[in-house]
Amino acid sequence: MSDKSLDESSQYQVLARKYRPSTFSDLIGQDVMVKILEKSFLSERIAHAFMLTGVRGVGKTTTARIIAKGLNCVGSDGDGRPTIVPCGECNNCLAIANGNHVDVMEFDAASRTGVSDIREIIDSIYYRAASGRFKIYVIDEVHMLSTSAFNALLKTLEEPPKHVKFIFATTEINKVPATVLSRCQRFDLRRIEPESMITYLKEISRQEGVSINEDCLGQIARASEGSMRDALSLIEQILVDTEGNITIEKVRLILGLADRGRLIDLFELLMGGDIENVLEQYNTLYDDGAEPVNLLKELCEITHWLTLLKVSPKLSNDVTLSPDEKLRGKRLSEKLDVRELARIWQLLVKILDESSLALNSKISVEMGLIRVAYASNGPTPDELIKNIVKGDVVHSSQTSVDKLSEPENEKPEPKQKKKISIKNTDDLIEKTTFLQLKGKEEAEVKKNVRDSLYNFDGVIKLIKACRDLELLIEIENNLKLVNYQIGRIEFEPTPSAAENLASRLTTFLKEQTGSRWIVSVVSVGGGRTIKEENQKRQLMLEKEAMKNPIVRAVFDNFPRSKFYKIDNTTNENNPPRVRSDINIESHVWDPLEKE
Repeated sequence: MSDKSLDESSQYQVLARKYRPSTFSDLIGQDVMVKILEKSFLSERIAHAFMLTGVRGVGKTTTARIIAKGLNCVGSDGDGRPTIVPCGECNNCLAIANGNHVDVMEFDAASRTGVSDIREIIDSIYYRAASGRFKIYVIDEVHMLSTSAFNALLKTLEEPPKHVKFIFATTEINKVPATVLSRCQRFDLRRIEPESMITYLKEISRQEGVSINEDCLGQIARASEGSMRDALSLIEQILVDTEGNITIEKVRLILGLADRGRLIDLFELLMGGDIENVLEQYNTLYDDGAEPVNLLKELCEITHWLTLLKVSPKLSNDVTLSPDEKLRGKRLSEKLDVRELARIWQLLVKILDESSLALNSKISVEMGLIRVAYASNGPTPDELIKNIVKGDVVHSSQTSVDKLSEPENEKPEPKQKKKISIKNTDDLIEKTTFLQLKGKEEAEVKKNVRDSLYNFDGVIKLIKACRDLELLIEIENNLKLVNYQIGRIEFEPTPSAAENLASRLTTFLKEQTGSRWIVSVVSVGGGRTIKEENQKRQLMLEKEAMKNPIVRAVFDNFPRSKFYKIDNTTNENNPPRVRSDINIESHVWDPLEKE
């Protein structure tokens, strides 16, 4: 290759740089910011520091350079003042545009994050500008600065010299300390609207001498997600790959997207529960070049779009869709219920999260679509409940009642010598009101409890009355009672019981009753612990509840259903309790998922 050809190739500029705005009039989609800056410049109330934030590719760095031009522009006659419309002809404007102005310094905080880098700036600000009106420091990706670097900048940022201006740019404003934000005039640059982006891309394609129809531009605008730089990069890629012959099929192939109409077909099949045709359509789209994860994302977008059509048609006007797609969407939304769309959305999001971690995304998405089709094929939860109440639900041969049966390997209860059975298990789980008592009332309750030590339940009540929770938990979990008499207790400890359990219980009873107690440990003869006894009782109650046909039908159709105890006791000191550990929103019902 000759030197001439090398020079020609080196002169090529990517579209994002070639069509970078040089004035605020060229800036797309930032009208609010431009209006505020215009009034600031006209009134000469210009801030000493600006903070520009927004997603990638919306014009933060470009805006910073335009502001720098406006601050240092002197006009073609050399007598101009700071302006929102830089002339582009004076030495300052030309030098800033070329990136070689001595008074406009750009720093990349991603590579220069330390205190030493900030100190270089601080040491240089006291020297006046060499050729411009202001010394301007543009710090890109400012959120990457270290905490110590931010702290070193604070004082200077609060009271900089009159000839110094700071312009910061960041994509993650939440990482910038509030102390820094409070010292800056903040501008949030908006995502570029699809309408504005399509209009701008049309003009660029015209200048490049190529013809791109609106369907192609709509796909590019949707894929760029409001970033003009991303849109220009995509167009450039498409121009290189298609060699001027641009079709919607080629655009979708390059972007890894599926045909929107075929995606709607796939969505209809999903909602109809037609699993066989769903898989056939999915594999066809995959063979045509659609990426599985992108396909899943687009199904999520369709679900969101149809939901908006259902609840708020005004918000669903998508310019990137064709009239035929809009008509099909309207008809489809009329057939679907919002609750059904919300359920499908939850399933799709869950599958998308799983697919991102899967080794084979194709298989993962395929299995996910089967789950969605399966769920769509069945009735909604409210329809099931109505059918259950009417008695129209057919029970399966095997239900979750099997989960409630006692384990087969449970050892039979050993024979005991002089075992004192715990008859009144209700006392073990009832709420003790003495925890709310004070002073004389509490002392009276303790006295009454001591007088009721005729069985082991009285001992448990006494421990509760004295609020010795550590001892209470240890006894409930690890003590198997063998024999109980007033003044004498025999028990078998569990393998996890504390070694000093007997001595702790002896000391406690002596302190509370004033009498000598003998608490001894035996190796055999113990029954169930209090915790095991309560679990057994709960199991029996659940088995009894499962005999109810409505309860049984609920567990047949909602395998993840659980029993919860609800305390309905009400009084002025004990309001009704709501189970705080039940997070309904966090549980997405998946018909194929089993615990």
